[in-house]
Amino acid sequence: MSILVLKFGGTSVGSVDLIKSAAQIIKKEYDLGHNIAVVVSAMSGTTNKLIENINLINSENKNAHDDAEYDAIVASGEQITSGLMALALKDLNIDARSWLGWQLPIYTSGNHRHSVISKIEDEKIINGFKNRQVAVVAGFQGVGSDGRITTIGRGGSDNTAVFLASALNAERCDIYTDVNGVYTTDPRMADNVKRLNKISYEEMIEMSSQGAKVLQTSSVESAINHNVKVQVRSTFHPDDMGTVISDEVMNNESKAVSGVAYSKDEAKITVIGLVDQPGIAATIFNALSNKSINVDMIVQNNFIERKETNLTFTVPVTDLDQSVKILDDLKSSINYEKVISENNLSKVSIIGAGMRNQPGIAAKMFDCLSKNNINIEVISTSEIKISVLIDMARTEEAVRSLHQIFELDKL
Repeated sequence: MSILVLKFGGTSVGSVDLIKSAAQIIKKEYDLGHNIAVVVSAMSGTTNKLIENINLINSENKNAHDDAEYDAIVASGEQITSGLMALALKDLNIDARSWLGWQLPIYTSGNHRHSVISKIEDEKIINGFKNRQVAVVAGFQGVGSDGRITTIGRGGSDNTAVFLASALNAERCDIYTDVNGVYTTDPRMADNVKRLNKISYEEMIEMSSQGAKVLQTSSVESAINHNVKVQVRSTFHPDDMGTVISDEVMNNESKAVSGVAYSKDEAKITVIGLVDQPGIAATIFNALSNKSINVDMIVQNNFIERKETNLTFTVPVTDLDQSVKILDDLKSSINYEKVISENNLSKVSIIGAGMRNQPGIAAKMFDCLSKNNINIEVISTSEIKISVLIDMARTEEAVRSLHQIFELDKL
């Protein structure tokens, strides 16, 4: 029998009634003869409530801030959902049982709150398949080398699902959410957005990394590495096949741009007057990496006559204070003049495999933003992506104008 992995996000299991509806979707695939593994997120709002409780307990006492206990608390949301889903399936006369990360186990590495899946033991699930048992796996969590519960970061349930699909050699991994696929941009930001019937891995990973909320970047990377076919579908319109993400390129390669993505709440940091010598940038970015801070856009300006350089980079605004503190701690060893930081910024990106073969795309983007009097602070590019950092207040205007100028409503 073929194996399917079905993942249900928080909005898809946000109430008991929604869990029952999701169980009906599972039953339909089960009745077709598939072996099923289900990955669930916490019920919508649960994780935020748990974090609020943590913040109420935490004080200015540094000893109260314990990432391992944080993980133990926030992982409980998925534990509840997995148990409820197993009960809902049993109510439909389907044999099912819940599995927590440490029970399979799902092994992780890295820091608490930002761990990475390294291996999933699938033997217990496979043994259950022999008796047509559905495995309901709590997403977002695993177990570290010290035996403590770890979490994979917000949105980590998608990564759990894709990694599990790889471990089980599943036919595909269906991600059920509150949207029925991947769109040319956020439907809330522009008119006449179009759903993409299929999209390549590389385009999807760029869209995810640049702010598209459909899938986390790490889950797309896992799909690429293990060649897992992913299908994004709507829990509320389960007969709609949604968007297929695979190694196939899109049908319409004549279009240079496939989508516009954005990420609000970006922060920019500029280190002024760094000594221009090998190893300085590595020292800075290694220190940030050791604290699981994700650096995105990077620009360096060298002043050869003064043997100095200015280094600008972006981080999530939630990591701004910690990033500045890390730089303060490094000042005595890397010798710079000062650090300037700025928040209330957004990153807006255009993505498309067709950029490789069509010149003038960057000029068209910059001209569009200029005509709308939107100032660009930082630019970064890849083979199929161009990103700009702008004032957060102008995000919607930028997304809407770019969606229109590249005629994404006509895909």
